[in-house]
Amino acid sequence: MRRVMARGMALPGLVGVSLWAAAVAEERTEHFDRDPSWEGRNHRSQAFPPRTVRQDFGYSRSRRAGGRAAGEIGGVLSPAAEPAYYARAIEAKSFQDKLTASGVLACGEGKVHALVGFFNAGTLNEWRTPNTIALRIQGRGDVFYAYVEYATRRWRAGGDSPRPFARVRDPKTGKDEPRGFAARGAVHSWSLTYDPEGNGGLGVVTAMIDGETSVCNLEAGHKADGATFKRFGMLNVLKSADDPGTLWLDDVTVDGATEHFDADPGWEGHQNRRTFESTNVRPRFDFGFSPTHHAGGAAPGELGGLVFRGDIREAGRMASYGDRVGPLTLDRPLRAAGKVALRRGVSDSTTLFGFYHSGRSLAVNPSQDSGFPEGFLGLVVEGPSREGFFAYPAYRIVGERQAYADGSDRPRILPDGKPHDWSLEYDPDGAGGRGRITLTLDGQAVTLDLRPGDHAAGATFDRFGLVTTWIDGNGQSIYFDDLRYTAAQGPTGD
Repeated sequence: MRRVMARGMALPGLVGVSLWAAAVAEERTEHFDRDPSWEGRNHRSQAFPPRTVRQDFGYSRSRRAGGRAAGEIGGVLSPAAEPAYYARAIEAKSFQDKLTASGVLACGEGKVHALVGFFNAGTLNEWRTPNTIALRIQGRGDVFYAYVEYATRRWRAGGDSPRPFARVRDPKTGKDEPRGFAARGAVHSWSLTYDPEGNGGLGVVTAMIDGETSVCNLEAGHKADGATFKRFGMLNVLKSADDPGTLWLDDVTVDGATEHFDADPGWEGHQNRRTFESTNVRPRFDFGFSPTHHAGGAAPGELGGLVFRGDIREAGRMASYGDRVGPLTLDRPLRAAGKVALRRGVSDSTTLFGFYHSGRSLAVNPSQDSGFPEGFLGLVVEGPSREGFFAYPAYRIVGERQAYADGSDRPRILPDGKPHDWSLEYDPDGAGGRGRITLTLDGQAVTLDLRPGDHAAGATFDRFGLVTTWIDGNGQSIYFDDLRYTAAQGPTGD
């Protein structure tokens, strides 16, 4: 249901009521109790078909990993949004406990992308996967690459710092690149250790493959986040569906207990022997009006779904879903508010929500210098992985005339599906007339002042809603409801 309010009417419960009431000519409210028929562009993409995902791993009588006798674990693993694992249940451990694991492995053909390590089966939802300490194995034909990583219960992650596995200089780029380990059945010894006392008591993860060592220090504050580990084993990387590959493990020792897999160990398997179709395929956008009730609105019905980063170089890799507004400018106040729930957030993913331009924000061009679309002002939900997910304000007028709020004062939003209240306010008189954007999430506010000259450069917005980034990446499942937003502005001088 949409409600139109005339300029000068009070809006109870909104921050900045006096500024809002004095300047806004029209506000709209949308509860999505029915399909609002907003303008959608590629938001229900059919350009990228569903993919067949095959998971076929677990106990096997084979001997590919080079163990002492026949019997091992492994098989075909595929990256996918849907979790699959084969693991041994262990006594619950935390960042306060020492953890050790070792064994032998062999990576076969294909592009296997899997984690081997400690995890929590109750929190498998995305990558970086919370409550994990793991080796990440990424197959690339003749070689595989290995990385060490961890993630706290609050989705803050780290990996390969200060010392990654051995690097080699790429003669073409002159950059140091990871050195691949032999795949196609070559056998390697490996170990994974977490020491809670290392790194000055902050915690350190050390991994070894054939004597090559990678060290990952937990960042300050991450150990205090906490984590709970209840399984050790192998699981697929939880992102959009991708090509499969094979991985095998044997002679595995976990916290001093060795399993040679001479017989079926009876470890726990979850969706590890199945083939199915997945629609979570990058960048198969799937967002817009939804009859669901995730964001905590007054009633069922909301806006949202699966939002991938876009790629401005191809029209089919950009998408939007928005209401026609304005045209609106930076000369008068802008405001929006509502509810939001982030249900899933993969590393290197971004959602943009706010005011944008139906033409300029989505016009195909070769620009890859910034992820923000031109003609955008609004709310951003993204990482970096080391800090989990933030909600913060950003804008881009044109070219380099852009900025975003940075720093630790930005509100955090976890991909746990919990609803949050948010508001966004642009004050053209803020920051000494340069203009100021304030984003508030659950009462925590962060401000962003426009850079000198950006206000005067001028921007026009004619849509309000979701629009994708200009540089591609992974996806988020996110929902919005009970929206209130500027639809028209009063004339200058009101």
